[in-house]
Amino acid sequence: MKNNIKQLRKEAGLRQEDLARKLGVSRQTIIAIENNKYNPSLELAMKTARLLGRPVEEIFYF
Repeated sequence: MKNNIKQLRKEAGLRQEDLARKLGVSRQTIIAIENNKYNPSLELAMKTARLLGRPVEEIFYF
């Protein structure tokens, strides 16, 4: 699964550390997601979408 979290995170003015803290995960998890090396759980995907103010389908795609 691919995503555009890096772009949306930057648009929101968040660093990887900021996003990780707000989502309750490590910075390494954010790095892995941004590099398409880790697919987040549905819960984490939904939290990310709410935090970034976007539909989950707009953030994660195939």
